[in-house]
Amino acid sequence: MARAQIFTWLSSIILLLAPASGSIGVNWGSMASHPMNPTTVVDMMKANGIKKVKLFDADSWTVNALAGTGIEVMLAIPNDQLKHMNDYDNAKDWVKENVTSHNGGVNIKYVAVGNEPFLTSYNGSFKKTTFPALKNIQKALDEAGIGQKIKATIPVNADVYNSPPNKPVPSAGNFRSDIRDLMTQIVQFLHSNKAPFVVNIYPFLSLYQSDSFPVDFAFFDGGGKALNDNGLQYTNVFDANHDTLVWSLKKAGAPDLKIIIGEVGWPTDGDKNANKQYAQKFYDGFLKKMAQKKGTPSRPGAMEVYLFGLLDEDQKSIAPGDFERHWGIFTFDGKPKFPMDLSGQGHDRYLVPAKGVQYLPSQWCVFRKEVKNLTSLSANMDYACSLGDCTALGYESSCNNLDAFGNISYAFNMYFQIQDQDVEACNFQGLAKITTRNASQGGCLFPVQIISAGERIQLASITSIGTTLIVLAALAFL
Repeated sequence: MARAQIFTWLSSIILLLAPASGSIGVNWGSMASHPMNPTTVVDMMKANGIKKVKLFDADSWTVNALAGTGIEVMLAIPNDQLKHMNDYDNAKDWVKENVTSHNGGVNIKYVAVGNEPFLTSYNGSFKKTTFPALKNIQKALDEAGIGQKIKATIPVNADVYNSPPNKPVPSAGNFRSDIRDLMTQIVQFLHSNKAPFVVNIYPFLSLYQSDSFPVDFAFFDGGGKALNDNGLQYTNVFDANHDTLVWSLKKAGAPDLKIIIGEVGWPTDGDKNANKQYAQKFYDGFLKKMAQKKGTPSRPGAMEVYLFGLLDEDQKSIAPGDFERHWGIFTFDGKPKFPMDLSGQGHDRYLVPAKGVQYLPSQWCVFRKEVKNLTSLSANMDYACSLGDCTALGYESSCNNLDAFGNISYAFNMYFQIQDQDVEACNFQGLAKITTRNASQGGCLFPVQIISAGERIQLASITSIGTTLIVLAALAFL
């Protein structure tokens, strides 16, 4: 074998064996009633070799926890701030406060301007403010002398493009007709600034939205009928969706624009198809695909992706579905849900959990079965679930098999925990009581909430103040 051939062969082997984790990031959301200390979360990411993180804001406590770690960061400007960024002075102030203030200590790579601002469900609310905000933020980055290193972009949902019903193949794809001109302008701007196009793709939603959708097509191990598009074979919806975007970019005049998958994942509760078994199957196939660096039929090669998400978030809106609070590969308290291998080599094991998480006392709020008058039960359950998280009680969800008393206790306990186990939060007009006996049943976990990061600081401050007062009192006595 010639030396050049040997070199090529070795390079191919090295590429195949290289772990996918370097191009795998995670989404770290903050819609939790009891967030963990950011340092704890960052330590957990480091322990699992996660080198990229995408945020949904620029919270200083979170961002500062990432300083000195080398973890690549995508900051974000929420949708409700986009109009504010249409004033260039405000955009400059935002960049100064949230980017340049870190003086290189935080490895900021991107600024996400909004989050899925063109969803059809928003009815055009951010249609006029998103692109001006993008231009102002990029201009502010450029003027600060960091525009070559840090790029502004807009994470969009895959609903910004589609294929016509009479020709549902990627090559027929184009940007949605109502925003086509706007998306073409955005694409050209990103291209001229060498910024990436960030898109969120969810095979789970294809299955969720249509009972007739072929299950095998949502995963990566084949078994179903392939989609043929001018000779290109598609065996999964992720590739087909991604390449619909590739064709849309071609038609917008930017065929080589870099694509980043901003969100991709599988939820583990809140729907008949949202479970740990399907989630593990999805991630096993997806991460193996990432490790092989095959890309898609129309865009071969390595891909940059951010898994959605890192942790469950019990305060997320459930308007899209109960599953919205269960996207994490970790539970709300940093426990891995199922074995997986971020490197894509198939050596599944449980990820390293969060260390040093502190919990509220081991007690639960449950239904008092001896109560005879149940006239107020329905209203109290509705109240508990309106403020607590009852999504696990849904059809074919993890707590769907509880009996009537179990359903009531679950609802009461979720409210009790979210209220930091306040005694008054376990009353419900005499229907409930506190117990120290674990109320979990079968596969249904009745959680005990953690002490949130803010509460721990408050408790530490109170303790510090108390200690100071004791010392002062002692000195006064002397």
